[in-house]
Amino acid sequence: MSGTPATVQLERIVLREIRLPLKEPFRISSGVCTERRILLLHLRDADDVEVWAECVAGEEPNYSAETIDTAWHAIKTWIAPRVLGQRFESPGELRPALERDFRGHPMAKAAVEMGCWALAATRAGVPLATYIGGTQSRIPTGISLGIQDTPAALVARALAARAAGYRKIKLKIRPGADVPYVAAVRAAVGPDVALMADANSAYTLADAAHLARLDEFNLTMLEQPLGRDDLVQHAALQHRLATPICLDESIADVDRARDMIALGSGRIVNVKPGRVGGFASAIAIHDACRDAGIPVWCGGMLESGVGRAYNVALASLPNFLLPGDLSPSARYWDRDVVTPEWTMDASGLVTVPREHPGIGVTVHADRVDDLTRRCETLGALSHAHP
Repeated sequence: MSGTPATVQLERIVLREIRLPLKEPFRISSGVCTERRILLLHLRDADDVEVWAECVAGEEPNYSAETIDTAWHAIKTWIAPRVLGQRFESPGELRPALERDFRGHPMAKAAVEMGCWALAATRAGVPLATYIGGTQSRIPTGISLGIQDTPAALVARALAARAAGYRKIKLKIRPGADVPYVAAVRAAVGPDVALMADANSAYTLADAAHLARLDEFNLTMLEQPLGRDDLVQHAALQHRLATPICLDESIADVDRARDMIALGSGRIVNVKPGRVGGFASAIAIHDACRDAGIPVWCGGMLESGVGRAYNVALASLPNFLLPGDLSPSARYWDRDVVTPEWTMDASGLVTVPREHPGIGVTVHADRVDDLTRRCETLGALSHAHP
C-alpha cells in the first residue's frame, strides 16, 4: 500500500439497483444473460467524502451462491451494522471485521470493503491504483466471447476481436460446444493469437481424455474445467494436460490459493476481487502467487464502469502478468454509467487512471437515477453495532 494508511469511518451507504441491457446476450455453460441487474453502492464517510462501488453478484445463483438479492439483504442486515459509524485505521481492517463470526457472502462484503479502499485513496489524495501499490500504467486487455450456436459464429466474433486489438481471446465452452469450436477459431486466427477456453465447471474428471484434445491448439490456459469447489481433481487433470489450468471459482481466498500451489491444481489464477471478498483478500492472493511464480490475471463479471474501475486498479499490481477481462464499456453497453467511459487503444491496452484521487472515473448521477429500480439508504444511527 502506498503512503500513510487513511482512516475510514462510514456514515452512510445508499444501495441502488439499476438495470443495464447488454448489447447482445452473453452465454456461459451455466446460463445466459441479456440484461444486468446491478447493485451500486454510494458510500459517504464522516467528513462527507463520497465514492461509488459495485457488487458483482448476478441475477441467478449459477456462478456463485450469491445473487443481487442476497447481497442486498446481507449488506443491509449484517454488513452495514458492522461498519457504519465504526472507525477503521486503514481499509485493511475491514476484512477481519467482516469475517469474524460471519461466513460467506464474499461479493456483498467485497462491495463495501472495496468502496472503503476507494474512500481511503480519495482521502489520501491519490489514485486507487497507486494507493494499493499498483505499478503498471497500462493493462493488456482480453475479451471474453460467450458460447455461440455454431463454430462459424464464434469465428466471426474472434476475428473481430483480433482486428480490434485484443491481447487475448477467451472462448466460453461447454460439452457439445468445445473442441470443434476451439479448432475453428484457432484455424481462423492463426497460431500466434493468445487463445484460452473457459468451462465454468462444466466438466468432470471423466472428461479428461476429451479435454486433452484441447492441447493441440496451444491454448494459454483452460479455465475452471471441473467443480467450483475442487482442487484435488483439478490436480489430477493438470497432470494429464499440457495446457495450463487456470482456477477461478475454486480460489475463494489466499488459503485456497496456497492449497492449489501445494497440490499442483493449476498454474494460473484468475483473481476477481468480488469473488474473493475484496481487495485485502485479492492482494493476499496476488502476493502468494507472485511468491510461488504463479501468474495471475483479472477476470470480469459483466460489471458497469464502476466495477471496472476497481478491476483496473487491481490489475495494475505487478504480478498481473496476463491480459485481463477489462473490455471497453462499448463492448457490453450502449452507454455506461461513468465518464470517461472505459476504452482500449489499438494495441489492446487500457490506461490506468492516475490523474485524480479515487477510482478515476465520474459516475453519471442523473443516469443512475434514471436507471434505478429500487433504492435504500443505510445510516450509522440506524445501524449502531452492539
